[in-house]
Amino acid sequence: MAAIRWITISFSTLSGDPLTNEATPLLELRGITKHFPGVLALDGVSLALRGGEVHMLIGENGAGKSTLMKVLCGAYTADAGQILADGKPVQVRTAADARVLGVAVIFQEYSLVPHLSIAQNIYLGREPLNKLGLIDHARMRRDARAMLDRLGLDLDTRREMQGLGVAQQQMVEIAKALSQNARVLVLDEPTAALSERETHKLFEVIAGLKKQGVAMAYISHRMEEVFRLGDRVTVLRDGKHVATLRAGDATPDELVTMMVGRKVDMSYHRGDRPAPGACLLDVQDISAANSIRHVSLKVHAGEIVGLSGLVGSGRTEVARAIFGADALTSGRIRFDGQELRGSPTHARDLGMGLIPESRKQQGLALLRTVCDNLLLAGLGRLFPSRIYQPGKAHEEGRRRIQQLRIVTPGTRTATQSLSGGNQQKVVIGKWLVAGTRLFIFDEPTRGIDVGSKEEIFHLIDDLVHQGAAVLMISSELGEVVRVCDRAYVMKDRCVAGELLHDQLSEANLLRLAMHHG
Repeated sequence: MAAIRWITISFSTLSGDPLTNEATPLLELRGITKHFPGVLALDGVSLALRGGEVHMLIGENGAGKSTLMKVLCGAYTADAGQILADGKPVQVRTAADARVLGVAVIFQEYSLVPHLSIAQNIYLGREPLNKLGLIDHARMRRDARAMLDRLGLDLDTRREMQGLGVAQQQMVEIAKALSQNARVLVLDEPTAALSERETHKLFEVIAGLKKQGVAMAYISHRMEEVFRLGDRVTVLRDGKHVATLRAGDATPDELVTMMVGRKVDMSYHRGDRPAPGACLLDVQDISAANSIRHVSLKVHAGEIVGLSGLVGSGRTEVARAIFGADALTSGRIRFDGQELRGSPTHARDLGMGLIPESRKQQGLALLRTVCDNLLLAGLGRLFPSRIYQPGKAHEEGRRRIQQLRIVTPGTRTATQSLSGGNQQKVVIGKWLVAGTRLFIFDEPTRGIDVGSKEEIFHLIDDLVHQGAAVLMISSELGEVVRVCDRAYVMKDRCVAGELLHDQLSEANLLRLAMHHG
């Protein structure tokens, strides 16, 4: 702990970027402050981005990382502070201002048009014209080819975006940024939806961009990425700058302590495991068209069952089929002895809840209030007379906010303004209000900071100790080993095998997922 105090004290005495004895940054933010109604999102935060460096930006959800990047790219205007390009003050009030400075951002939600080609997406709104003033498609494809070659991508520039995988779409976003002569590239959780192979390819691209002198700000919740990619690390907490240091000058535990302001137990394992209760979920030989094949599994009350496998193995499709979102072509599903009718409404009424992988698109009504979202699935249970009582609704929302420790200014706050970890808690709370007994978690910690991950794990543990059952899908093999009582492994859209608790290891999960040995 002494090392942590030394880092914090020594760096806090410096103004601007703490590591100043080097070349002028390509872009620098000094003392950036940003208010939202009831929230001080950024409080005098500074950050310097230098050519040929990857600057990792870490902190809990709600620490201010995304807000700072939105100020950088012109989506938000700072209330106070200064932005400098090559050491000179500049104004960044719009996205166009940021583009002129060579700033490009790759957000988790891509800004691509599915029915247009790769070349059309790269040059959308900036299409080259011929002498007649018409779009020069041949030149556009050549220029797009040059951008893809720069990234080492062998893709047909005439191919439509809708036919590409997530990783390929991300690479097209990067090519689009480079085509705008981007000198500063912001990557927001770029590996969140990528497989291990796709992640390795992205890291190769980042290494190439470093050699070309591009400055990169990289937001991540994965410590292994911080130390593998980062040249520098800036830690934010509660909208404030905590420290900037060279990667490797602090251990992962020290960085986590800086992020959360307290010591976090990163070695969470399930506590005492009571004997499982009755079988709540019995899935028998189910198949769905072009989705999953002959899947069988069981989940008992009081246990956490993992569903593992590589990206594309069919894990999410199993969850959707169980919940009734996708129709079965064969097999049957029984919940607490009753056969499911293939309807999400029926699944909910029986006591089943799905916390989807994409909480923003499928789990929440983002423009509605926190209270509205918390009550969404349980209105019939809360108001059996079908008469809505505002006072009772507000009290139930307030109770769940306290129970789950959701950080929000109030029950009437728009859910879209919450951090990722708090949005995930709202989705869980929605199913608690509905009286759920089987929780299906699809990637419960994706895009969530370290501190919030531990909270989610403890919350899941509390649910099963109260007699609920949990089916947990995760790409993080370590999470499956740490949290689950046993696990099924998917490969090629069917179950490759089951591992009991004493068999759970990352090596065994991978062996089944890849059918090695």
